[in-house]
Amino acid sequence: MPKHVDYYVSLNSPWTYLASKRFEAIAAKHGADVTIWPVDFGSVFAVSGGLPLPKRAPQRQAYRMMELKRWKQQLGIPLTLEPKFFPANELSAARCVTALREQGRMADAVKLAHAVLHALWVDEKNTGDPATLRALIASCGFDAEAVVKASEASEIAAKRDAYTKHAIDQGVFGAPSFVIDGEIFWGQDRLDFVDRKLAAYERDDS
Repeated sequence: MPKHVDYYVSLNSPWTYLASKRFEAIAAKHGADVTIWPVDFGSVFAVSGGLPLPKRAPQRQAYRMMELKRWKQQLGIPLTLEPKFFPANELSAARCVTALREQGRMADAVKLAHAVLHALWVDEKNTGDPATLRALIASCGFDAEAVVKASEASEIAAKRDAYTKHAIDQGVFGAPSFVIDGEIFWGQDRLDFVDRKLAAYERDDS
């Protein structure tokens, strides 16, 4: 049975960053195909009861910071808790990821998304800055000018809107979300369940 994961991401999310390399390893271990969906979670929150970080209650903001510290220590992953450029304007980066996805370059789209997250949360780079974004694209081994040009096509903006509607229709409400056969796994702390779900395919096929 084919193994496939729909991977819904925010390019501003520290939780997506914390999941990124671990999810890559899990997908590779099970030989799973991955479709990345760079989604506008501001629009998702508006219809699902979520709030952008500045509008959350102080207790929730404090607990978020506590959890980030815990997971940074637990995973031994570098993370800047309050990066200089958070939240970045993710629109241009998301459109570049979308452009690669629409060209059928799914692995490249995932690679760029993860590079953007690492740049924001580890290197404290302004991933919304055009020059910084071009440098990140080039660091992934891609033609930066070609990717940016492709991202500026009108149909790419429409695709991101369509991705966001699709996420809402699927019941996705937070990032990262991993959807396998219609089952949603929300958050980097659900990756063990993603691993088990993909392993179950192997048992079914044996």
